[in-house]
Amino acid sequence: MNIDESKIREAFEEKNWTEIKSQDSWSVFKIMSEFVTGYETLSKIGPCVAIFGSARTKPDNKYYKMAEETAYLLVKKGFGIITGGGPGIMEAGNKGAHFGGGKSVGLNIVLPHEQRPNDFIDADKSINFDFFYVRKTMFMRYAQGFIAFPGGFGTLDELFEAITLIQTHKLVSFPIIMVGKEYWQPINDWFKNTLLEEGMVSESDFDIFHVVDTVEEAVAIIEEFYHKYALKPNF
Repeated sequence: MNIDESKIREAFEEKNWTEIKSQDSWSVFKIMSEFVTGYETLSKIGPCVAIFGSARTKPDNKYYKMAEETAYLLVKKGFGIITGGGPGIMEAGNKGAHFGGGKSVGLNIVLPHEQRPNDFIDADKSINFDFFYVRKTMFMRYAQGFIAFPGGFGTLDELFEAITLIQTHKLVSFPIIMVGKEYWQPINDWFKNTLLEEGMVSESDFDIFHVVDTVEEAVAIIEEFYHKYALKPNF
């Protein structure tokens, strides 16, 4: 069911709280429909690794090329690839999966400046979401590993949520890898020099993620992890 956003704006302007509550209640059905669509589609895809990173990264950027190669190598090892479905690093991940002959999944988000799904997503594995939190749930539930390339606030949001859920045992442990030491090491240093020193995190929390510099390191961490542990649902 479509929610009339213009009516919501009018209701707020008029302080019509009854109309606002009514629209809020109906939005539950829209949220439910996104969860159902996501679960029905993604429950069939098998083991996948999520690749994150900036939508602004251009094809001539080294991290775009590394993301493409990472995805290609992972699908050759039997994993599918899940991305946010847009341009930049997301496109690179889907492109590598596509040309590697593997499953290429895109979880696109509808934004004010419309984000068009990239051309390398499998036709039956492209899903559009209105709600970021529904989309993030799909990543957390159906990815057996996260690989983060350099990105902005959206990439950090997805990365930190995965780390937090594993830290608090709300998500089963799986590999979280940050590719590009020159980009990620300053954040990791801040974690150690500020968060750890102030007692905000534990030393063991640094075992949740890895900071690497090469495609080979990233793929090896995923492969080694699943030589030890069986693939299983994350929730």
